[in-house]
Amino acid sequence: MSIRDIESVEEVVFMDEIFDCEQPRRKKKSYRARVSPLEMYSDAEFRRKYRFSKEGAIKLIDLFGAQLKSDGRGGKLSPDLQILTALRCWGRNEVQDDSADLHGISQQSITNVCRRVALSIVQKRQMYIRMPANLDEELQKMYMFSDICGFRSVVRCIDCTHIRIPHVPGNEGHYYINRKNFPSLNVQVVCGASLKIMDIVARWYGSAHDSRIFNESALKLKFEGGQFHGRLLGDSGYACTPYLFTPVLRPRSRKEVRYNAMHVRTRNSVERCFGVLKSRFRCLQTGFRNSLENIKLYIVALAILHNIAIIFNEEEFPVEEEVVEEQELQPIQAVGRGAAVRAAFIEENF
Repeated sequence: MSIRDIESVEEVVFMDEIFDCEQPRRKKKSYRARVSPLEMYSDAEFRRKYRFSKEGAIKLIDLFGAQLKSDGRGGKLSPDLQILTALRCWGRNEVQDDSADLHGISQQSITNVCRRVALSIVQKRQMYIRMPANLDEELQKMYMFSDICGFRSVVRCIDCTHIRIPHVPGNEGHYYINRKNFPSLNVQVVCGASLKIMDIVARWYGSAHDSRIFNESALKLKFEGGQFHGRLLGDSGYACTPYLFTPVLRPRSRKEVRYNAMHVRTRNSVERCFGVLKSRFRCLQTGFRNSLENIKLYIVALAILHNIAIIFNEEEFPVEEEVVEEQELQPIQAVGRGAAVRAAFIEENF
């Protein structure tokens, strides 16, 4: 080999060394160890942390897990881990960073996981949140309400509850400030005697009046169109109509007093529904820290999970006193046809 050839080889080796220095090898990713919470905790501890029994959680994974399967690239999250992570975030309302550490997930992934799980749940909304589809179903619901204290022809109870949200910036922010002076969504719920949620509207700002939310809802159009035979029960914040009975503001007879007493006992179903729902999913009581878009999605997803918990016969969590709220709305005086229909109903049944 000539001297020139040796110099050429040395130059190539030198250039390769420079290239290696300028382009370091890509660092290999490392993933946190992940252990299934189903294996980590006792039955009682698991239920306290994840708000469902182990058996119920496994059923949830069977129901929604197929929609959460990843393509296997990177550190994929199994469907069961995604669902359990979301349940713990919603149920305990833990700081996302703490929940991430507990499940071996980065904090940035928690929001994505919760949104994916919520979307998979809401896709099946029509299966779990619906009004009676026929007269037989309506009659069954009426019998269940009648068993409470004998109030006839009630198919559902209606009310609204405030869910605390972060401050909303911009010109529309003040619309979300409710009468208690904090930002919220005013969520309309219609429930049955079993406390199942049959209709929910989770898009109205906190300053919206309960009656306005109902007046602009699809549910009111269905009642006015004669789609349902039974009646709703609501508090005095709603207008009294032939299909929505409210209390008598100033009862003047024994029948009206008895009507009011039975109205309160029967309509208490929706107050209990709020208490059970917020006790299972504490984020609904203490408030969210997410974007407004995600909060609306989560509220509907949690209503579905509430109904599923009832179907699974999951044990309720103790309802704290502050969970049951008084609306303190300006009462609406019953007038016109609604007042007349209610008066005839009271005269005939009380």
